[in-house]
Amino acid sequence: MKKLLPFMKKYISYAILCPILMILEVAADIIIPYLMSLIVDVGIAGRDINYVVKIGCIMILAALLGMTLGIVSSHYGAKAGFGFASEIRKATFKKVQGFSFANLDKFSVSSLITRLTNDCNTLGQVAMMSLRMAVRAPFMMIFALIMALSINAPLAGVFMIAIPVTAVLLVIIMSKARPLFIKMQSRVDRVNAIIQENLTGIRVVKSFNRQSHEEQRFKERNDSLRDTALSAISLIMFLFPVLTVVTYTTIIAVLWFGGKQVVAGSMGSGELVSFITYITQILMSLMMLSFFFMQFLRGTASAARINEVLSTDSEIREDKNPVMDIKDGSIKFSNVSFAYPLSSEKALKNINLEIKFGEVIGMIGSTGSSKSTLVQLIPRLYDATEGSVTVGGIDVKRYHIKTLRDKVAFVLQKNVLFSGTIRENMKWGNENATDEQIVNALKLSQAWEFVSKYEDRLDHRVEQGGDNFSGGQKQRLTIARALLKSPKIIILDDSTSAVDMATDAKIQKAFKEELGNVTTIIIAQRISSIQHADRIFVMNEGEIESTGTHESLMEVSPIYKEIYESQQKGVVGQ
Repeated sequence: MKKLLPFMKKYISYAILCPILMILEVAADIIIPYLMSLIVDVGIAGRDINYVVKIGCIMILAALLGMTLGIVSSHYGAKAGFGFASEIRKATFKKVQGFSFANLDKFSVSSLITRLTNDCNTLGQVAMMSLRMAVRAPFMMIFALIMALSINAPLAGVFMIAIPVTAVLLVIIMSKARPLFIKMQSRVDRVNAIIQENLTGIRVVKSFNRQSHEEQRFKERNDSLRDTALSAISLIMFLFPVLTVVTYTTIIAVLWFGGKQVVAGSMGSGELVSFITYITQILMSLMMLSFFFMQFLRGTASAARINEVLSTDSEIREDKNPVMDIKDGSIKFSNVSFAYPLSSEKALKNINLEIKFGEVIGMIGSTGSSKSTLVQLIPRLYDATEGSVTVGGIDVKRYHIKTLRDKVAFVLQKNVLFSGTIRENMKWGNENATDEQIVNALKLSQAWEFVSKYEDRLDHRVEQGGDNFSGGQKQRLTIARALLKSPKIIILDDSTSAVDMATDAKIQKAFKEELGNVTTIIIAQRISSIQHADRIFVMNEGEIESTGTHESLMEVSPIYKEIYESQQKGVVGQ
């Protein structure tokens, strides 16, 4: 928890005022039982109505003051607590944004969602309770104990048994509950994972009629979370009846011994009433502390999970004196090998290739031949395990990451659009793009064909994930978005697979004519998408099997020829 304290800096004034006001509220609450004893033992016993009214008015003022201080303290505590959680959430989200693909492979998406929501909320609640409950309970206990001792020190000896018994129970139960709370958070991760997976793939679930299967999978994980939560809460809940028994046992003991003193005349009846009130305040403070510690245990588990994210350094390290400008879009791979994190097997083996600025490069190969892995090294989505990758004659590790990625436009296999309008999505490529520039990019990607038919055109609504567009439409929109970056390198990673062959041909023609000053790399499954490229790389099992034009590869590459012939048969068969 100490590592997270700097996030409270912005709200430090609230964090200081909250406990101060809380202590003053406790002082106001503590004085009320004493005033009540004066009313009974002095005012009522002496039949002094004026005294009763005077002390009664002071009691009312003390109660109003305590209530006001409590309200303001609660407000400040909430601002500090949830402001603290907000700062942690902001920092954690920013950290995740800076992660490399390798870091994201380590943390599951569902786990990161839980940490950014559930864990941050828990920390906010713990912070608020630390400023209020964790201050109120001990001060209430100390002040009430002082008042009880001042009224009748011998009778206060009952606390010497009640407090140690309660403390021992608290330590035993909390030590057993902590591992259960940690386990519970991991169970929340598992439930979130299946919810995310199921909702993302809901169309597939329905098309295969697997609702019952998915419901059963969810039930298993949900039941596991419920059982773990019940085990943890049941253990904590056991503390409350025990504390209740201790409280009433102590009150009975005080009534027994205190009653005898009242009868003997050594103690006033008002003093006995206030003494019992102070007992209740002391034991209620212990119950309050136990509730705080229960939440604090959850907070420590959440803090550990947040710190795990915050202490994870990105696999992508930036140079101390980064290069801020890219001369051109030439690319060179020198003896490059790559293995995914936690894998001993190399996905890429000794890659050597050189691409000239402005070339159109095609890339093809069987599934799993690491075509996507190869191009992901160019914008440093991953870093090469061995060898070097250069852009514009400079190692990519020397560039400022933002500079590099601004000039390398990447259209991934999975096309992602965000909720908003077409214009807003296009401005991801260039936030200052004019409508004219957007339309031009849409025309190059052949997306203007369908966008121009909408009445609201660029203001047409995009649902989350672009679910109101077909696969081919999404691909064309994401290509347009990439073109708006005015890149020096554009990489199309199988991003025209959902486009018909005629439209695909138009896209390739537009690229050839309009992107002469851009290095274009096209990864495709269809040879028709790349056969007019300047050069084609054929990949097989993480290595470059052959390089050449369409015509030369038909003669020298068995893999390329086999792919071509199989696709031609498919076309003839249709």
